[in-house]
Amino acid sequence: MCRNIRQLHNFEPPATSDEVSAAALQYVRKVSGSTKPSQANQEAFDRAVAEVAHATQHLLEALTTTASPKNREVEAEKARARAAVRYAR
Repeated sequence: MCRNIRQLHNFEPPATSDEVSAAALQYVRKVSGSTKPSQANQEAFDRAVAEVAHATQHLLEALTTTASPKNREVEAEKARARAAVRYAR
């Protein structure tokens, strides 16, 4: 859906509240079609971000897996390698 929203499940250490909030913000921006809402819509926008972050946190807490947790540094390096291939000139 949105390239800026990253997977948050099954990482060691677990996703922080800042990461969950950032993902919620990106989701609401994408759905609303606005990166900066008007003053008239700011309250609804902020409320939606908070509700999506809350639901996301509950989801992450409820998910289970048998896979071993992923290492953030290793996954970041893989992403950089994919980007290098994608944007190679």
